[in-house]
Amino acid sequence: MPEERTLGQLVTEASEDLSALVRYEIALAKAEVKDDVVRGAVGGAMFVAAGTFAFFSLITLLVTAGYGLHAAGLSEWLSFLIITVVLLLLAGIVAGLGVLQLKKIRPPEKAITSTKATLAAVRGRKAPTTT
Repeated sequence: MPEERTLGQLVTEASEDLSALVRYEIALAKAEVKDDVVRGAVGGAMFVAAGTFAFFSLITLLVTAGYGLHAAGLSEWLSFLIITVVLLLLAGIVAGLGVLQLKKIRPPEKAITSTKATLAAVRGRKAPTTT
């Protein structure tokens, strides 16, 4: 005849199981958040690149204005103006790519759903359904 466990043993076992389950839930959340952190870092780096292009375009715009006021001809300042426009376009493209990266960040949905189901099971309720 199998030996029956005492209430204390059952409580201890349940506590250990719950503790292990919480550790697994935390590990799942960390894994999901890691991808979003990488996306955020890439998006932030793209904003830094966009700021750098914008900074250089400001310098060239000022040089262009100086040459434009100084020279009566068209060739020197017009070439600097073209460079400035190209740099501003690059800054806009990189900023747009950065926004797209940041919009891809999502909450750790699997971990949230799993945690809700675990809490519901511990409380003796039916787990919520996802749509």
